[in-house]
Amino acid sequence: LVWLAAVVCVIGLFTRRSQRFEIVGMARGPVLHVSVNCQARLKAVPVKLFEYVQKGQTVAVVNTVLDNEQPRLELQTQLDTILAEIEHLSAQMVPTQETLLAEESDRVINHTARMRTFDIDIENTRIQILSLRSQIASDRIVLEDLAMEAKITRNLVEQKAIAPYEQEKAQVQYNALAKKIEENENLLVQARSDLEQAQQRREEYAKSLPFNPSVDNALEVIRKQIAVQERLMDGVLAQLEALKARESLEIKAPTDGVVIPIRQQANEALMLRAGEKIIGRPGEVVAAGEPILAIAEARPSEIVAYIGERLLGQLQENMSVEIIKDREPPQIARSQITQIGPTMERMPERMWLNPNIPQWGRPVLIEIPDGLELIPGEMIGIRRL
Repeated sequence: LVWLAAVVCVIGLFTRRSQRFEIVGMARGPVLHVSVNCQARLKAVPVKLFEYVQKGQTVAVVNTVLDNEQPRLELQTQLDTILAEIEHLSAQMVPTQETLLAEESDRVINHTARMRTFDIDIENTRIQILSLRSQIASDRIVLEDLAMEAKITRNLVEQKAIAPYEQEKAQVQYNALAKKIEENENLLVQARSDLEQAQQRREEYAKSLPFNPSVDNALEVIRKQIAVQERLMDGVLAQLEALKARESLEIKAPTDGVVIPIRQQANEALMLRAGEKIIGRPGEVVAAGEPILAIAEARPSEIVAYIGERLLGQLQENMSVEIIKDREPPQIARSQITQIGPTMERMPERMWLNPNIPQWGRPVLIEIPDGLELIPGEMIGIRRL
């Protein structure tokens, strides 16, 4: 009776085992490649490999202005041209002022000369404002170059490649130019205040005087030229601001996750040296769409398994399955199949029985139940209920 009971139990176990099957799945999470939409040079990568980043955190700083472009030089040339035109207008104001003042003696009413004085003061102040704006913009370009030079010399001093005197010299030049820009900005504020006061005085004085067309006619040409230079100055300053934004473009993390090595194509990975293209480095030039780094979500979103030809047709969508995690602490949970792929695909190498023989299977996606702690890439046992 004992042996007969044992035989019946064995037959029952084998029958139950034949009605079930086990496959191996792998926890998978989305991986996002961070890149730029144009050719750029990496200025800084403030994150490290396997570092956790949050959505919106700066993971790279790029410069989209490459060495073969010369926008800064072109803008400097435009500023020099504006400065030359301002000097020309200043030279024109001298004979105009002399002519207007010479006509003063021929007039009986002294109020006309007073109006001319107001007009001359206003235009001289506008020319002064243009000159200061041009000088400040030009000095700021030089100041950025001096700042970069000071940073380079500071690094060289830390590396003991040059004497500290070179760093102090570069810092003194930077401080002197920064002080000059500050003084010119103060003068610009004062000049704008003077212009408002001069215009207010002229308006108040003009209310009590008849219109005198001779003054307006004499200064009309210069006024138009000053207006042209003002528009040109505004355009150059806007281009400088846009150039500055392009020189320091911050790339944000698209999601929370961990920085991982960049995924490479199989044929490309064979050509790379060890450690190459794991994560972008400052100084490298990246093409449009070329990944700088990759971010993987810390928690997987799904389990993918592959069914061989022998088990085809035994799985259906929404079928309940049992998930078994072997590592400590072991866990067993229930879930269900969410989707089944329509075609046979090549399995990841980790799931091959023989590492030298590729295997194919039909992909199956399984939902990760709540409470089951998995990490991306972890192998999971799956069994039909």
